[in-house]
Amino acid sequence: MAMVHGETRNLTDWTKSSYSGGNGACVEVRSEASRERLAVRDSKVTGGPRLGFDAGSWSAFLGLVDACRDAAA
Repeated sequence: MAMVHGETRNLTDWTKSSYSGGNGACVEVRSEASRERLAVRDSKVTGGPRLGFDAGSWSAFLGLVDACRDAAA
């Protein structure tokens, strides 16, 4: 995982979390054209730092989120 400041090149448009409640408290994600890396940012601070993930790490993270959500249900 890497913290990225400033312009991130070769990335597609940002996608807001589907869990956003419209109150601005959400994250946005975008991927490189190659889909090998993803960036995550705070939607309220669009020019601020972003976290960078390789595709495998991001997939593992989403799998853990799903597992925790299923366990809590």
